[in-house]
Amino acid sequence: MASTTTPRLKITYATLSADNEELQASFDQAVEHARSELGRSYPMLIGSEERSGDEQFEDRSPIDRELVVARFPVGTRQDVQDAIDAARAAFPGWRDLGWRRRIELLRAAADLISARQFEYAALMSFEVGKNRLEALGDVEETADLLRYYSAEMERNAGFVRPMGSLSPAEHTRSVLKPHGVWAVISPFNFPMALAGGPAAGALVAGNTVVLKPSSDAPLLAYKFGEALRDAGVPSGCFNLVTGPGETVGAELEENPGIDGLVFTGSYEVGMRLHASFTRDYPRPIITEMGGKNPAIVTASADMDEAAEGIMRSAFGFDGQKCSANSRVYVERSVAPQFVTKLVEKARGITVGDPTQRQTWMGPVINERALGKFTAAVDEAKRDGGQIELGGEVLHDPDTERGYFPTPTIVTGLPTSHRLFRDELFVPFLVVGQVDSLDQALELSNATPYGLTAGIFSHDPAQVRRFLDTIQAGVVYVNRRSGATTGAWPGIQSFGGWKGSGSSGKSGLGPYYVQQFLREQSQTVMGEEPPAP
Repeated sequence: MASTTTPRLKITYATLSADNEELQASFDQAVEHARSELGRSYPMLIGSEERSGDEQFEDRSPIDRELVVARFPVGTRQDVQDAIDAARAAFPGWRDLGWRRRIELLRAAADLISARQFEYAALMSFEVGKNRLEALGDVEETADLLRYYSAEMERNAGFVRPMGSLSPAEHTRSVLKPHGVWAVISPFNFPMALAGGPAAGALVAGNTVVLKPSSDAPLLAYKFGEALRDAGVPSGCFNLVTGPGETVGAELEENPGIDGLVFTGSYEVGMRLHASFTRDYPRPIITEMGGKNPAIVTASADMDEAAEGIMRSAFGFDGQKCSANSRVYVERSVAPQFVTKLVEKARGITVGDPTQRQTWMGPVINERALGKFTAAVDEAKRDGGQIELGGEVLHDPDTERGYFPTPTIVTGLPTSHRLFRDELFVPFLVVGQVDSLDQALELSNATPYGLTAGIFSHDPAQVRRFLDTIQAGVVYVNRRSGATTGAWPGIQSFGGWKGSGSSGKSGLGPYYVQQFLREQSQTVMGEEPPAP
C-alpha cells in the first residue's frame, strides 16, 4: 500500500494528545485497508529466499481472539542455521560496502517507513492493540532510530580516530569494526521499534542480522524487513525467522555462528541469556529487561501535573512498556489530594477497540497478561489494599472476545508488598505514602530494576537531591506528558541501571552504535592507506 498521506504532525510519545483531523482521517482510511489485509500468510526471510516452512502459526489480535491478523511459519533450528549461514555469507560485502553507502540505504529505508506510517500503524493496532497515536509513534520512532544511528555513524566519521605517534613515519589510529552476525530477539510491546532499532544499530555498524520477533507480533518485524528490502539493502544482510523460543530462540542463543545478541524482554530470560551466551567465551550481549519504575510526589508538587504525568505513564498501552510507571511514593500530607486527582484523571480513560479514534487504552496482549492482572487485583484485595479505581475486566459485547482490563489504582498496601517490587506489565498502579523524600528515594532504589524514574516537586533542593541519588537510567522531573515514559531517538538516551540493562546502555542514545563494534588499533609505518 502506498502512503495514504504525508503526516502533517510528527507523532512522538510527547504528542499523544494531539488532535489533527487530517491525521485521524488518514488513519481511518488505513484501518479499512488493513482489514482487507488481515489473515494473509507471510514467509520467513532467509538470504534471498522467502521461506514458507512446513507448519504455520496464527498471529491473533488481542482485540478479538477470533481475528487472525497474519499467519507465519513455525521456524525450526535448521531455518535458524540457514539464516545464520546467509548472514555470514552476506557480511563481507555489507562490511566492505562502507559506512557511507550503508547509511544511504538505511536512510532510504527510514523514509519508506515514514511514508508508510499509517499503513504500518493500522496493522500494529490490530496486531498488539496499541491505540492509533501510540502505533503511529512506534512506527515513526523506528524510522527515527535508523536516521539517528546513521547520523551517529556520520558524526563520528565511521568511528575512525587518529592517535598519537612515536615518530613522523608512524601513523596510528583506533578503528571500530563490526563483529559479524548479530541476533536480535524482539518483544511484542514495540513490535517495530524494538525489532528495527536494534537491527538498525547492528546494520549501520556493518554487521548482518538474524531477527526473531515475538510470536505475538511478527507482522511488524516482517514489515521492517520489507522496508529494508525495498530500500535496496542486499539479501542476507537482514534475515527473519519466526517461531517459538524453545527452538528458534534457543538456536540463536546456542549457535557459535552468532557473534553478538540483543534481547529485550523479561528479567528472568535476560539474565539466563546473559549467563549462557557468554559461558564458553566472551561475546557481546545487550539485554534490556524491564523496570518497576517509581514516581515520587512531594508536598511541593503541582498535583494536577503529577496526576496527569503518572496517569499517562501508568496506563499508556496498558502499562505494557518497560518504562511504564507502576509504583508511586507520595508524601503523606498530600496523599489524599493526589489520589483524588489521579483517580479523577484515570476515570476519564476510554477503554476499548484501539483502532477507534476515541479509545485511549486497548487490550493487553494475551490471556496470560490478563491473568496477571486479575491475580494482582485478587492479591491486593486479599492483603488489605484499597481498589481506588478499576480492578475489573470488560465483558461487554464489543470486548468479550478480547483481553480488556480497566486502569487500576491501589492504595493501602505496605510498601514492602510484592506488588511494589515485581514487574507486572499490566495497567496496575500501586500508591504508597512516605514521610520524606529520602524515604521515597530509598524505596525507589531498592529494586533489581533501574530503568526509569520520575519526580514531581517544585523545590529545587528536592529536585537536585533526586537527580543526584536516584538509580535509574532515564529520569524525568515534572513531566506532564509522562512521569517515567517518553524517551525519543536523539532527544534522550534510554539507559539502564542495575538489572534493567545489564550490558550498559539500551537504545536511543549516542553510545548505542558502538556496542555493535569492536576496537582495533592500527599502526602503519610509512605511507598510510586511504581511509575506508
